[in-house]
Amino acid sequence: MKALILGLFLLLAGVQWSSAQSKQDSTSPGSYTKAEQEIINLSKTKWQWMADKNVDKLSSLFHDQSKFVHMSGTWKKIEELDIIKTGSIWYKKTDVHDVAVEIVDDVAIAWSRITLTAEVRGNDAVNQFTVTEVYKKQKSDWKLLVLTFSSVRYTHVIKH
Repeated sequence: MKALILGLFLLLAGVQWSSAQSKQDSTSPGSYTKAEQEIINLSKTKWQWMADKNVDKLSSLFHDQSKFVHMSGTWKKIEELDIIKTGSIWYKKTDVHDVAVEIVDDVAIAWSRITLTAEVRGNDAVNQFTVTEVYKKQKSDWKLLVLTFSSVRYTHVIKH
């Protein structure tokens, strides 16, 4: 009887742990609310626009008062768009490993653990970052207010 109870306890603990892990490690639909998934999709699309150097799409996404924090400095919308357009930083490929999203009223915050492959001043660089994105809802559109790159170790985990 004790073995049966212990077995059931371990089974339940394993199921709960597995469920918690799948939310933590997943960026797939179904793990998030509709609004959270909208932010995840927007963030993913933004990375592609950055890789494609699509400054027209990015210009409409970036809030007029947006700020961008990189390893080498902080700048505003105009500078970020110019950096992307000229290719002084070319966001070639972004692999997103994990995302956590929180929405409070008309503000959404997304934390993404990424591997970024970028060309910086003609040299390829591959770095791990946790990226913080802050979006503000304006009418029916989300506008990016803040994009901050934080250099992290490969073992960094985002708390959900």
